[in-house]
Amino acid sequence: MAKENFETNLINLEKIVLELEEGNLSLEDSLNRYKEGIELIKNCNIIIENAEKEVTKLAKDFKKDE
Repeated sequence: MAKENFETNLINLEKIVLELEEGNLSLEDSLNRYKEGIELIKNCNIIIENAEKEVTKLAKDFKKDE
């Protein structure tokens, strides 16, 4: 699964949640979709962590320039 942007990951995660909530998937398919969802969550967390680091760096740089 390619790393997408945050919004795309979130949309795909929402689709997986809906599929799982509908309950129409086989156990095997449900497990596979669940695993895909976990990977999307990991990717979202990485994107958020990177954004937080960048904001922190920008804030430090801004304080230096004052």
